[in-house]
Amino acid sequence: MIVVGICGSPREQATDYVLKLALDELRKQGIETHFFTVKGKKINFCIHCDYCIQHKECVFKDDMQEVYSLLRKANGIIFATPVYNGGVSAQTKALMDRCRAAEAGEKNFFENKVGMGIALGGDRIGGQEAALSQIITFYILNAILPVSGGYFGSNLGATFWTKDNLEGVKQDTEGFRSLKKTMKKFTNLLKNLQELNNGK
Repeated sequence: MIVVGICGSPREQATDYVLKLALDELRKQGIETHFFTVKGKKINFCIHCDYCIQHKECVFKDDMQEVYSLLRKANGIIFATPVYNGGVSAQTKALMDRCRAAEAGEKNFFENKVGMGIALGGDRIGGQEAALSQIITFYILNAILPVSGGYFGSNLGATFWTKDNLEGVKQDTEGFRSLKKTMKKFTNLLKNLQELNNGK
């Protein structure tokens, strides 16, 4: 079982920190993990040129090639993003948009993978759920099974209040509670799907 964590922050701060903690927890459960960050990477914007429709690959040959390789073998996906202007970061959105080429090249590329989201904002109510809605929409559109933490505090996924610094997120006990709830549902679904597949 493999989980890929994608950090959509151009900085190595709070989003990076929380996602790595989540992946550490998964490794403790015997799950193989891979971490990818947009920081320092070259990821062009999708220009909707339809090259991928005609040629089954993206016209751009940049760091998305590594992302395609990671996502192809993933059973689970975690998108972690800082909140920018009430939604996901531009880097996160660019990466999502470029996944169109993966689907164009392989129709069932994402089918039956499990996805969860983590969103971090500078305010307690700073757009985290709006950002998670974008992540969940991406999952639904690509036949990825979206998982939230459920009612009472993690309705759409894990949400953190950073107070705009790393120390702030480390003190956010409510954020870590939402992460724990979301991770539990995420791992349970991953394991249930694996059992179903092994029973075929």
